[in-house]
Amino acid sequence: MLVVVVEAIVKIECAVDFMAATLENAKASLGEPGIARFDVLRDSSNPERFVLIEVYRNADAAADHKGTRHYAKWRDSVAPMMQKPRSSIRYENVFPAEQGWDSAKV
Repeated sequence: MLVVVVEAIVKIECAVDFMAATLENAKASLGEPGIARFDVLRDSSNPERFVLIEVYRNADAAADHKGTRHYAKWRDSVAPMMQKPRSSIRYENVFPAEQGWDSAKV
């Protein structure tokens, strides 16, 4: 399992559009066989800050995701909405076990 945590700081006037584009991408991403979970979070004290938690079955699934049409559409549409370039950190899964992620699919 590979967990990627993405941080995006958006222009406040773009927050609603960013959420709409990101939810569309997240829902489409859940249809990919290599994605176990895709969460979208918004900071309650800083509404310009979003965190995406992407759980992939392996590194190949993360690469495959970046090759999808919905990802490319999202990437290109949200780029001008950013206050600064988004950042990401890759993590190894510790808990739950890989099978535990399946129950998180919506």
